Amino acid sequence: MNHHHQINYLEIPTKDLNATKSFFEKAFGWTFLDYGPEYSCFLNVGIDGGFFLAPTASVTDQGAALIVLYSSDLEESLAKVELAGGIIIKPVFEFPGGRRFQFLDPAGNEYAVWSE
Repeated sequence: MNHHHQINYLEIPTKDLNATKSFFEKAFGWTFLDYGPEYSCFLNVGIDGGFFLAPTASVTDQGAALIVLYSSDLEESLAKVELAGGIIIKPVFEFPGGRRFQFLDPAGNEYAVWSE
């Protein structure tokens, strides 16, 4: 349901649309709907959005917002990220409210996964 002035959609750049889709399918079970060769929508992942072909990557040390996923089993999620080809850039660490790790997808975009 759409709500006035709430975040409604998220678009993320990727240098390689097919590699990005494959990574998220393997690591997190995401499904996609393609809109041509340069855009793919991710479906049923908590927020609507998609990946668009671009020559840039989204990383926090260059000022990008950090996209954070939730996991009920952080160690299992970490293993799946690694098996799917993600690069762990911050191993599991504690923060007020839980634990998390940060990784790069095959296109170089940075994400985090957290758990209580």
